[in-house]
Order: sequence, then structure tokens, then C-alpha cells
Amino acid sequence: MFFPGHKKRLALISVHGDPAIEIGKEEAGGQNVYVRQVGEALSRQGWQVDMFTRRSAPDQARIVQHTPDCRTIRLTAGSEKFIPRDELFEHLPKFVEAFQQFQADEGAKYDVIHTNYWLSSWVGMRLKALQGTKHIHTYHSLGAVKYQAISTIPLIAKTRLATEKTCLETAERIIATSPQEQDHMRSLVSTDGNIDIIPCGTDIRRFGCVSRAEARQQLGLAQDAKIVFYVGRFDPRKGIETLVRAVGRLTQRDNLQLIIGGGSRPGQSDGRERDRIEKIVANLGLHTITSFPGRLGLDNLHLYYAAADVCVVPSHYEPFGLVAIEAMASRTPVVASAVGGLQFTVIPEVTGLLAPPKDSAAFSDAIARILANSQWRDQLGDAGRERVEAIFSWDGVAAQLSKLYKRVSKESSQPHVSAQSSSSPVSA
Repeated sequence: MFFPGHKKRLALISVHGDPAIEIGKEEAGGQNVYVRQVGEALSRQGWQVDMFTRRSAPDQARIVQHTPDCRTIRLTAGSEKFIPRDELFEHLPKFVEAFQQFQADEGAKYDVIHTNYWLSSWVGMRLKALQGTKHIHTYHSLGAVKYQAISTIPLIAKTRLATEKTCLETAERIIATSPQEQDHMRSLVSTDGNIDIIPCGTDIRRFGCVSRAEARQQLGLAQDAKIVFYVGRFDPRKGIETLVRAVGRLTQRDNLQLIIGGGSRPGQSDGRERDRIEKIVANLGLHTITSFPGRLGLDNLHLYYAAADVCVVPSHYEPFGLVAIEAMASRTPVVASAVGGLQFTVIPEVTGLLAPPKDSAAFSDAIARILANSQWRDQLGDAGRERVEAIFSWDGVAAQLSKLYKRVSKESSQPHVSAQSSSSPVSA
């Protein structure tokens, strides 16, 4: 066996969100960060953590070791190539087979399985039906909310909604990352099922380790610049257009800089969205003050957060919003959409400001308020850092999860009472 037998074993399943992949690649974002950071933090809590994902390229390592007790395991389910998440459902039975084969080869038995996103929930429910494994789930995104915000509903929508409902009603526990997400589960998914609120976290040692002046010096940015910063995927639902149009409305542009960070792949969906955003930037005459530094990672993301005067999170919807707490940990105030978990992480007039989603005028006013008052900017930043230290550290999140896992592993299985629930997941 790979691990000493005396430690409790945990499987984190994230079918499409590879914990070991470079953040910023196609469909790689907050969920990938969550699984990786939770896994590593739980290994420090004494768990043996295996993080299972799907192998999406033939040259990817099958096993990536992160810490002595935490690794990513890539299983083959379908062709070893990138497949958009809305097209992955048909490959889930193969993922289950590969997972069970890995267990057999290792002689492993997991005390708890914690799945992430609806695709993984199907896997978790199937494993529970096959081998009685205790199942905990984090949605990261709810179809019932997402489909309200987009004009074209994918063909997989009906299957996703049914799977999310069954999961809520049959898993031992569902983890909501904010009270707002819990409310959405109850009002839009099901009134049955057990929900615990445990937020996402951030690395308080990495973010906040450098001053604004030092970060700007390292990045070659002017000390007197007024820097507005965005980081994330290039996806229409992330609201980057709202941010660009908000900056275009600012009347004071002296020393103004807009930095739009994040990866993109030519020809892929995020590459096409970046092209669209660049055209809007050019049409608004903002090309001389806007930069696209590309994918930001371990060596420089913390510097960009620290260098900024304000970090903008203009998403149409976010169940939680890791970017907001990363910025707050860096003592940078946040202007965010008043949606989902952002209403939980950002306290208006205390750690930043909230604005209606897609409202470029409201975002512009909020950004202008912070840029106009450096003393207030610093007060907001300090309050944000205090809030993150108190609530949103990864070790603190892992401690809460560990307690929940131990409690659930000791519980005897209880049938969930629901006229709509079933003992097995939606068939593939």
C-alpha cells in the first residue's frame, strides 16, 4: 500500500477539475484551486488524501505527488484529450470502473468520498450504491442558478438538474460554501438533505506577504499608478465586459491602468472571449492603458493582487468567489457583483463594495470611489485581511472538513426520506 495503514484515507473526486493542472488553462479555475488546497491542508490534518481526476492528455503523469500524504491520481475515462465538461457525462461509468480498479490494485478503502461539481456527484452516488461509501459533496456551481443567467441552455441541463437534486437528497452531507448558496439549494433544488456551511479558503501566507510598493517594483509598475485588476477565466459569465465598460466610464484617467489577468488558448472558448474583450477595449479607446499579462501563477499572482488599488470581480454568478478572498488577503479592496457567495465574502463599505451584476455604471462609480481616496482604500484593505485571517484560511477550512468527515464516518447509514429521492444516481 502507498500510505501507512493507520491513517484515515480520503478520496477527493474532481472529474473535470484537475488539482495538479496549471490554473488558467481551459476550464481550470477556482474548483481546481479548492480541491488542491483542501487536499494538501487535510494531509496536514493527518489524512491520507487521494485526489482523483480525469486524464486529459496522453503525456500527463498518472500520479502527481504534492505532499507525502497527498497526491493527484489521473484516471482514464474516454479519450485522453480535453473534453468540455458538458460532454463528459457519458464517460462517467468508465471513471467509476477506473476508480474501483485503482482501489483494488492499491488494496485501498476510503473512509469518506468528497465529490466536487455535479459530474463528480454522479460518480460519488454510484460508488455509494456499489460499495456503501460515505458521500459528501460540494457543488461549486448550481445548474438551477447557472441556467437562469445564460441564454442558451445546454442539452445536458435536464440530466444535470436531476443529478444535483438526487445528490442533495441522498448524500450524507452537502457542503455549501456560503449562506447564499445554501438558500439557493433549498429554494431551487430540494428541501430535503443535510447541508453544512463551510467556506472556501485561501493561502494567508502567500497572499499578503508583500507590500503594494514592493509588488509594483517587482512587476515594473509605476508607484503612482491607479491600478484596476481582474484575474480569472475568459468566460462571458465572468463579466469582464462589464469591467471594461465600467473603466471606460471613468472620467479621471490620470495614471490609470487596467490589468486583465488570466490564461487563454487560441481557438478555444476562452481564447475567443479574450479576442472579444480586446475588441471592446480597442473600441472604447482603452488599449493604451490596458494590459493582458496572460496566465498568472505561483510566481506572480500574489504580486498583482498586492500591486492593485482595487480588484474587480464582475461575475454574473459566483457560489463563493475565491478571487475576492485572495485579494482581501492581499489587503486589496474588492468591487464585486452582488450575487451568490460574493455577498458573503465581501462586506459593503467594510472590505469593499458590491454592485448589481452587468451594471457597468454602478461598477464604475464603485471603482471611482476607491481610487479617489487612498486612505479609505487602505482601511478597506486592512479590514479585508482581518476578515480572511479570521474565517478563510485553508487550514481553518480543512479543520472544519476534517471534523465533518470524522463525524460522518462514524454515523450509521440512514435512509433519506424524500418522495423524489432514489437510492441510485441518474443513469448514464
